[in-house]
Amino acid sequence: MKKNAEVNKEKVVLYQMMVRLFGNQDQTNAHYGSKEENGVGKFNDITTLALSEIKKLGVSHIWYTGVLEHAMMTDYTTYGISLDDGDVVKGRAGSPYAIKDYYDVDPDLAVKVDQRIEEFEALVKRTHALDLKVIIDFVPNHVARKYHSDKKPAGVRDFGEDDNRSKAFSATNDFYYIPGEPFIVPTQERLSLPQFEGDIRDGRFDENPAKATGNNIFSANPSDQDWYETVKLNYGIDYQNGDKEYLEPIPPVWEKTKAILLYWAEKGVDGFRCDMAEMVPVEFWNWVIPQVKTEYPNLIFIAEAYNPMVYEKYLTIGKFDYLYDKVGLYDALKPLIKNDEGANVEMIRQSKNFIKDYQNQFLSFLENHDEERIASAGFAGNPLYAQPAMVVSATISGGPIMLYFGQEVGEPGKGNEGYGGEDNRTTIFDYWGVPEHQKWMNNGKFDGGGLSTTQKDLRSFYGNLLRFVKNDPAIVEGTFTELEVSSNTPEKIYAFIRSFENQHVLVLANFNRDSSNVTITLPKELLTRQDQSLTIKKVLTGNSFQINSFNDGISLQIEPSFAQILKFEL
Repeated sequence: MKKNAEVNKEKVVLYQMMVRLFGNQDQTNAHYGSKEENGVGKFNDITTLALSEIKKLGVSHIWYTGVLEHAMMTDYTTYGISLDDGDVVKGRAGSPYAIKDYYDVDPDLAVKVDQRIEEFEALVKRTHALDLKVIIDFVPNHVARKYHSDKKPAGVRDFGEDDNRSKAFSATNDFYYIPGEPFIVPTQERLSLPQFEGDIRDGRFDENPAKATGNNIFSANPSDQDWYETVKLNYGIDYQNGDKEYLEPIPPVWEKTKAILLYWAEKGVDGFRCDMAEMVPVEFWNWVIPQVKTEYPNLIFIAEAYNPMVYEKYLTIGKFDYLYDKVGLYDALKPLIKNDEGANVEMIRQSKNFIKDYQNQFLSFLENHDEERIASAGFAGNPLYAQPAMVVSATISGGPIMLYFGQEVGEPGKGNEGYGGEDNRTTIFDYWGVPEHQKWMNNGKFDGGGLSTTQKDLRSFYGNLLRFVKNDPAIVEGTFTELEVSSNTPEKIYAFIRSFENQHVLVLANFNRDSSNVTITLPKELLTRQDQSLTIKKVLTGNSFQINSFNDGISLQIEPSFAQILKFEL
């Protein structure tokens, strides 16, 4: 198998921020609070100073999450934006993955709502001025139940505008239908609150015939566990009749979504994180990505995918630059971070072997908007326990590494925000402030003035790590060799070496909660080349030590829940 992407000369270091939350300085955090009660972050809060401090971490790309206009309970009708129905909106602020207008941005994010597109364009310019790249979401599989674009360019037809709604499936329809059956609103205990009574939430939603729900639910009555706030887009697959394909002529949705990608690329967006990409046929990606890259060759496409059986297909046929490494490295590291019984570095080994032919095309992370916060009670409790996992994630390949805003200061995602609930995550559905992140933001100074010493040290750890991996040749384009480890707890120690020409980076990760004495056996090809003393630099701490011979390996003590990155030249 051959990779379809060329080796990068610089590692992609991605910083994900939920724009609605990032710049919010309000600390009220009322349960199910409104925008007025809890506040909301704006494009303008992401200042040049904020971006400069993010860049100092080693960041190369910023994923601005929640940019596109999505369904919400807040009323913006005075600006010509139609009111959404609360029965098909999750949370007061709404899900950023229930897109209501693909050609508009979230009005919550603008200081001047009637200039919201211009404020986003100004953010793109500020980002580019610091030589940072802009990533936004592309949500191709589904849209909000009340999708309607009031900002679409002349000549663009809305999704569903030309559909024959009497047919469950038609190759020329944009949606799937359940003919003769009206949509039934699912029962939702989380929204049965007094402030949602009346017109905004009355248990009814006028959709007849009902459309199929975003997570492939072909029923008029989805459950509250389904993506009931969204409707599935039709890419030419008749799922109810043996997944029969109708891909020629090109389905209308293909052309409409290509136009959306080109629209945002023209505004300066540098790449797209493609939501649930594997739920869209790979033939579409094979068709659209090369066409878009013909006009914008430097765009990158990142696929959210969770089925390892289709990984190769979406990289080779689908032409994606990168795929999520969730069902693999993340799932291998999480039990080790939590110190679960039976957790073993063999899981890392298996995940590594599975993707070995495409290792530089997998995006690694320990947090994002879907996953539990490391510092949460349900995950590690203490963010320091994740340090060895973060080092492994950042150094194991030349593929991208991602940081979620607040991760670098140990944000625990604590609190029952509303629809998000007490789930160890930072809500994407509610108006909310992110307390530990706010301490770093420090009323717009972005200097970490409210952080504890431990938090400042943690942020320094992330910066030291990410700045190093971004440009080090052995990390970006070197070979990988797993190393033999001698220790009392070898099942909790993982070591490997990355090599490029005469430069070598040795990574030793200790997942024990106690310090460990470790001896590492180096590859034989290195042993034959060593005939003099060797200076080894500890990358994360900056100090160095010398050894006269490593024929018997390198022995050292490694701190609990920590990793060493040792760099040397031969």
